This record gives sequence, C-alpha cells and structure tokens, in this order.
Amino acid sequence: MKLKFTKWQGCGNDFVLVNDMDETIKDKAALAKEICDRHYGVGADGLILMLPSKKADLCMRIFNTDGSEAEMCGNGIRCFARLAYEEGIVKSDEFTIETGAGILVPRIVQEGGIISGVCVDMGEPHLVAKEIPVTAFAGKGDNDRIVNEPMTVGGKDFHVTCVSMGNPHCVVFLDDDGYDMSTFPIKEIGPKFETDPHFPRKTNTEFIHVVDRSHVRMRVWERGAAVTLACGTGACATTVACVLSDKTERAVDIELDGGKLHVEWGADNHAYMTGPAVKVFEGIYENEK
Repeated sequence: MKLKFTKWQGCGNDFVLVNDMDETIKDKAALAKEICDRHYGVGADGLILMLPSKKADLCMRIFNTDGSEAEMCGNGIRCFARLAYEEGIVKSDEFTIETGAGILVPRIVQEGGIISGVCVDMGEPHLVAKEIPVTAFAGKGDNDRIVNEPMTVGGKDFHVTCVSMGNPHCVVFLDDDGYDMSTFPIKEIGPKFETDPHFPRKTNTEFIHVVDRSHVRMRVWERGAAVTLACGTGACATTVACVLSDKTERAVDIELDGGKLHVEWGADNHAYMTGPAVKVFEGIYENEK
C-alpha cells in the first residue's frame, strides 16, 4: 500500500492527515494503529481523514493510536482546516466541517496576509451527566451537573468537574486537593481516570493549575492516546470548568506542554478556540502488509 500523507502539529499534538475523498481506505482503525506507531510508522497522536460530507463542506474523522475513533479533536481540526484551505479544497477562510461532535466552523486567522492560526467555533459545551456521559456520582441524577464533586481514583482523592465538548472530559483541579503539577504522576493516574466506572465511554482527563483568572496550566491524559502535549477540546472543557467554579474569567490562555491556546466561552454559550496549526512534512507511506 502506498498512501500520500501530510504530518501536522498543533501545540505539539501531532497528526497524520490523509485525503480520503474517494473513500478508498477500508480498515481505518488498522491504518491508524500502523501509521501512528512512532517506531514502525510515521508517528503521531492520531490519524485524521478528510472525507466528503452531505451536511457540511467537508467531513473529518479521527482515529487514536489504539485504533479507536474519537468524536472530535480540537488541535486536529485546526490542522485539518489549514490543510483544506492551503490546498484549495475550500475557497473561503471560514467553512463547515462535519465531525462526530456535530458541524463545527473553523476560521483561518491571517495577519498581513500571512496565516497566524485558526479559530474554531467549537459549539456549546454539554454540562449534564447523561450528555457527557458520567454516572454513579452520589446524589446526582442524569440531568445534574458534575461540578467540584469529590472522587477517589487510584487511592487518591480529587475534586472533578465533567464537561463534554462532543467528547467526554473530566477536569481535575490539582490545587484544590494539594497536588503539585510538576510532580503529579499523570502516567499512573491518567489511565485510571480513563477507565473509571464513572465514565461509560471512558474519558479524557485534564489536570490543571489555575495561575490567575486569565491563565491556566494544563496537562492531559487523552482517551485512547495516553499523555499528549496538547488537547484542544480539553482546553475548552477546562475553560468551561473554571468558569463554572468561578476560578477564571470567560476568556483564558491555556498553557499546555506543547504550547498555548486561547479559549473564550462566549455569551452565545459557544466555546471559541484559537491556536496554531503547523505543517511538519509530507510523504508517501508504504506498508508491505
């Protein structure tokens, strides 16, 4: 198999992007596991496929390194949008993309005719338990919010806030429970959050330190991908969780391991994420299988 691909990254969250407008790739999950392997493949946090859509200008599907399909990816959609714009697949600097989290609207940001980033209308966050989904929090029903709720994971006590940005997130306020961001064992605790029974579809988990009311430090354990340098939907979920807990204003700079994102939870209830999308290289993937 020979397959043309492009490698992109957004804040260090890296992806292999493939144009599959003719829908020729049959086993997408198997391809994701192979091509994302950092030793035997191209190496990436996920495989993103560009597909035709009957509902929007384009369709985006993303597969994690373990072959599972994610509903959405904030860093990935910025890379997808810039690729589509630069290759002339779309003609306008604002267009629509069908995702597993609904139809989202990216806008190419230009300064002096030079692309400086991509702003994405990530839609409205889902805040009630059944829509995230989360279950089994004491005293909480399907239509309740999970905000600053106590939770014990791996023998450690935390306070968590749960949000869906089309995919599930659990935001952990490390400061509230006396944990130090610099020494927190994310690789040990992250997978335990992901597979905890509270989360029937597993969860992405953001571990955060609130620096001030406009600045948050965040690390992430991504469902199906382990620790990554950044997570766009996680940055949006973090902003929403901070506002719900009155820890920040509605516009926040999120400092991640791989860079910085700006997120604003607007008066229209939509989350707007702005950040970089950078092409790394392109090539032909050859697999002898």
